[in-house]
Amino acid sequence: MTTTQESEDHVPYEDEVLQWRQKVEASLRGEESWLSLAGLFWLAPGENSIGSGRGSAILLPEGTAPEAAGVIGFNGTQAVFRAAPGVTAHVGQERIETVVLQPDVSALPTRVLLSDLTFIIVRRGDRWGVRVWNRNHPARTAFPGRRWYPIDEGYVLPARYVRYDPPRPVMLANVLGDSEPTPCPGHVEFEVNGASARLLVTEADDEGLFLIFADTTNGKTTYPPGRFLATGPAVGEQVTLDFNRAYSPPCAFSPYATCPLPPAENRLPIAMEAGEQYDPAWRGG
Repeated sequence: MTTTQESEDHVPYEDEVLQWRQKVEASLRGEESWLSLAGLFWLAPGENSIGSGRGSAILLPEGTAPEAAGVIGFNGTQAVFRAAPGVTAHVGQERIETVVLQPDVSALPTRVLLSDLTFIIVRRGDRWGVRVWNRNHPARTAFPGRRWYPIDEGYVLPARYVRYDPPRPVMLANVLGDSEPTPCPGHVEFEVNGASARLLVTEADDEGLFLIFADTTNGKTTYPPGRFLATGPAVGEQVTLDFNRAYSPPCAFSPYATCPLPPAENRLPIAMEAGEQYDPAWRGG
C-alpha cells in the first residue's frame, strides 16, 4: 500500500485513493450489489412458497418474477428449490427444475437466476434465509453516491501487526443480534494524533488484514455502528492503516444486509475523520 510515495505506476497518492473510491462506487451500483438487494426472508421448516403473488412466503417484487415461481423445501439442514411448472430458472447457464441450494458459507454457493432476479441461501447462526437481488432495482440509479472526508495523509498510519498463534476467539455480533466466537488472527498497534491505539483483526490472509472499528464520529458524520477497513499485505510485523479508505458496511445501503459489528475492543475513543461519511437521509431497499 502506498502512502506519501507514488505507486509503482507513478500514480500520486491522492489520485490512487480517488481511483479506489471510484471502484467501490461502481461496485455498489452493480447488478448484484448491496443497492440491488430486494429482500431477505428467513426459511421456516417445510415448504416455503416463492413468487411475486400475494401470500408467498418469499415475496418477490411485483412484476419481477412469476406470481408462483416455485417452493423452497427446508428441513433444518438443507434447502431445495423446485421450480413451478413452466417457470424458467437457471443456475449458471443450466436450466433447472430442482436444485439443492448450497448456502453462502459453502465454497460454491448456489445462485438461482429467475427472470430479473437472483437469489441465494444465507446462513446466519442457526437461521437459513433467502437473499434476493433485483437487477432493475431503482436504488441503483436513485442512490446519490457515497460521501467522503477530504483525503488526509495524516490518516495513513504505520502499524505493528501482532499475530496470535493460535488465533484467539473473540465474540463477534451482527445487526441481527446473533453473536458467536470468531477466530481472531491478531491485533494492530498504532498511534493517531499522538495517542496510542489498538484494534483487533477480524481476518488476515496474504492480501492483507480486515478490521471492523468504531470511533466518535459514528452517528454524527459516519455510519452509526462503525466502519470497515482493509489493508495491504503485512510485511513481517509492519502494515499500513489507510483510514482514507475506511468504508461503510453494507447495512448503510440496504436493510437486507446482515453486517458484523465492531468487537468491544475496537471502539476507539477518538474521532477518525477520514474515509467514508454517511447520509442518514438515505434509505435503501
